Amino acid sequence: MQHELLKKADRLVVKFGTGILTNENNLPDLNQMQRLVAQVAGQVRLGKEVSIVSSGAVGAGMGTLGRTSRPNDLASLQACAAVGQSRLMAIYESLFAEHGIVVAQVLLTHDDLEHHERHLNARNTLLTLMHQGVVPIINENDAVSFTELKFGDNDRLSALVATLLPADLLVVLTSVDGVIDGYGKKEARLISVVNKIDVSLERMAGDTNSVTGTGGMSTKIQAAKIVSRSGIPMVIGSGFKDDVLARVLNGCDEGTLFVPRPSKLKGRKRWIAFFHHPRGTLVVDVGAKKALRDGGKSLLPPGIVRCEGVFSAGDIVRICDEDGTEFARGITAFDADSVHSPQTARTEIVHRDNLVIL
Repeated sequence: MQHELLKKADRLVVKFGTGILTNENNLPDLNQMQRLVAQVAGQVRLGKEVSIVSSGAVGAGMGTLGRTSRPNDLASLQACAAVGQSRLMAIYESLFAEHGIVVAQVLLTHDDLEHHERHLNARNTLLTLMHQGVVPIINENDAVSFTELKFGDNDRLSALVATLLPADLLVVLTSVDGVIDGYGKKEARLISVVNKIDVSLERMAGDTNSVTGTGGMSTKIQAAKIVSRSGIPMVIGSGFKDDVLARVLNGCDEGTLFVPRPSKLKGRKRWIAFFHHPRGTLVVDVGAKKALRDGGKSLLPPGIVRCEGVFSAGDIVRICDEDGTEFARGITAFDADSVHSPQTARTEIVHRDNLVIL
């Protein structure tokens, strides 16, 4: 029954991983890209609004520049991305043109989505493009991003784009059929539905062995955490199946479905929860955690055990219990040095309106 909700998805984000876009020589696989584009075009013709988050730029650049291993230094990575991104876009433009569909390149940095006005501008641009039947091809602006400001991987970027819009569905297409319990073993089995992401599932997810890709199943699980908390379903499926998108959107048992939380976060709460690098941490006691999580209260100084990091009023901070588990994020009304000052003794450090339970 959980798959029935996918039939109602009109706005979707589809992520293409490097492993399904490039061949063994790290060059774009034109036949495979043609099949993927045909699937997206079919959904656009049915009236769906589709954005693509496409990996493959670094891989395509590696192949073009004759590299057999992923560079370790930032300048070489950015050079590969710059060469590969232009090549990928030329291919996408040509393939979608065969279906009468226009594409648009959208390159994002983390700063674009963290800054609130730019966040809203990015959202409005993507929505306008899709309303006009254009398919945005989204990637991180790897040629200018640097480590401290990167999204980390395109699984996370796809989750953030889905959360930004918000989308009705995120589909992550990769080189496997979904989340596999016992991957590589004789008794391996596909997990069809995930109702709750727990520690055992996270341990099951392994990293990638790809020379061109980043992340692996573990980054996809982290992406699922973001969208499911936002109230958006996510499916991990095989990008090598010609009808995978149609099957997902027809409610078939395809890949691994992550069932979303029943309560959807509003736009500002999504922005607080997922689009920042937190500047510090507030560690709270058991009573404060219960009051925040179960009582809908604001965070007051008596419940704060300690502050970690240097932050200022207006910054996003992590809120953790004494075991170090992050369970909330919020906008602090005071800097780190003022949290336990006499002037703030009964003042809300993080107001409920500026706090999100994760």
